[in-house]
Amino acid sequence: MPKRILQGVVTSDKNEQTITVLVERRFTHPVMKKTVRSSKKYRAHDPLNQFKIGDSVRIEECAPISKSKRWHVVVEASA
Repeated sequence: MPKRILQGVVTSDKNEQTITVLVERRFTHPVMKKTVRSSKKYRAHDPLNQFKIGDSVRIEECAPISKSKRWHVVVEASA
């Protein structure tokens, strides 16, 4: 099964080796046919502490690293 890759913006880098990434998705509402924006925050592993608030990053699924971390940073996405 392929691993999911998501793109989002870093909203927090306060924790050691961890960043919080806000991923936004858009979809058409099935009844109203209106485009709806939905967002979710993921905690991702950043071993070198190289990403700061506002950076655009790609994250990939991985085995659990801690209680809340199931993602790691792949590369910085080009803005």
